[in-house]
Amino acid sequence: MVKGFRDFIMRGNVIELAIAVVIGVAFQAMVDSFVSAFITPLLNTFGGASSNGLGFSFRSSTPALAEATYVNISAMINAIIVFLLTALVVYLALVLPMNKLAERKAAKRAAAGIVDDPEPPSQEELLAEIRDLLKAQQRN
Repeated sequence: MVKGFRDFIMRGNVIELAIAVVIGVAFQAMVDSFVSAFITPLLNTFGGASSNGLGFSFRSSTPALAEATYVNISAMINAIIVFLLTALVVYLALVLPMNKLAERKAAKRAAAGIVDDPEPPSQEELLAEIRDLLKAQQRN
């Protein structure tokens, strides 16, 4: 059981996934601090000098309730920006290079004459082959 678990953990895909998660979390923190320090104040300037930022409060008779019902639109925009920037960098730093590496490996294998396993036949192709074999058996 321990040997099987060790083999599973030592597989390349699991280690690569762990590295990707760590890099993604670290980059997300960096993007989040950039957005909080730069984008949020920029968005809050559109809310006006006397507001908490870009957003609105639900109608209320007391100022304390108006503050409690404030909907901060700039925080939602910031979260979207953080997500998009993080996804973009993960794509550019991890996915794109891995795709290029896979293309190079495939090109090297093709140049060396190594043919990958062909795609398995579809269900329709298998059924047609079975039908033809059954017809041939009935003729004999």
